[in-house]
Amino acid sequence: MIMRIWRGITSKDQADAYLEHLQQTALAALKDFKGQHGAWVLRRVQGEQCEFQVLTLWESMKALHAYAGKKPERAVYYDEDDKYLLDMEPLVRLYEVADTVMPQH
Repeated sequence: MIMRIWRGITSKDQADAYLEHLQQTALAALKDFKGQHGAWVLRRVQGEQCEFQVLTLWESMKALHAYAGKKPERAVYYDEDDKYLLDMEPLVRLYEVADTVMPQH
């Protein structure tokens, strides 16, 4: 499994609007990719800015290539992202999932 982590920063005033935009673009698109095993959106306000982290879980590099192309470490941006984001970071971080702990119910 591969964890892909992307980071973006908006102004605090744009955070809710950006989350809605994210839900309508990137998160909606992720549903169509075979081998994608979930997405988590994290956010935190720091002063006048809001940082977002999007973590996606992929079954393999092959599955990730279907979403991100030949260079999966490159960030994927959607129309109007630049309307919200203060910086368009070019790279994401990729990690091999080495272990998982699930709660026992």
